[in-house]
Amino acid sequence: MFLIIVDYRKPIEEVERFLAEHRAFLDRHFSRGELLCSGPQQPRTGGVIVSRATERAEVEAFVREDPFYREGIAEYRIVGFEPTKCAPEFEGVR
Repeated sequence: MFLIIVDYRKPIEEVERFLAEHRAFLDRHFSRGELLCSGPQQPRTGGVIVSRATERAEVEAFVREDPFYREGIAEYRIVGFEPTKCAPEFEGVR
């Protein structure tokens, strides 16, 4: 499993221009069961994506498809982790 930390590098107006395309990109991956959740950071300086991927190369390929990456809007930090404890409602993701 991987956390993908997205940090905006361009003004929010530039982010907004590509937000619909970015969300459609995420929707495609959610529909394939590849993602668990995503959303904006608070304050809105980027976002966080939780991926079910098991290989870092898979996540790196995912990032390269993101319109925010393509347009140079954001930088990405990929953090792999293995959940060992979760709330009961999340037991199925381990």
